[in-house]
Amino acid sequence: MSLPYEKQKIGKAKALRKNTTPQERRLWFQFLREYSPRFQRQKTIEGYIVDFYCHHAKLVVELDGSQHYMPQEMEYDEKRSACLEKYGLKILRFSNEDVNRRFQSVCQAIHQEVCKRTAASNRRTI
Repeated sequence: MSLPYEKQKIGKAKALRKNTTPQERRLWFQFLREYSPRFQRQKTIEGYIVDFYCHHAKLVVELDGSQHYMPQEMEYDEKRSACLEKYGLKILRFSNEDVNRRFQSVCQAIHQEVCKRTAASNRRTI
């Protein structure tokens, strides 16, 4: 199933790929870029752009800077997550500090969730 997206967001997603945060760059180049199943960067889904998306596992990975802990941003993130979850997507959120200080733990959490979701998906198709 293809996820809906707003065509006008594609240009912004491309720009975001070129101007990633140090944490996004690290997670991409040191882990997700060569990970199987494949992840995409700055994927447009409905009216949103997610940091990383794995279609096979129906998994979104978001890296949050300090602005995401402001009340207005937290409310926006909750609305956004609810929208994405209606497509059966799981959202994993990590702070930039998690990536800076606990990089291996972040990678392990992503790997475990991919394994869990792909195993569940495989059971449903049998």
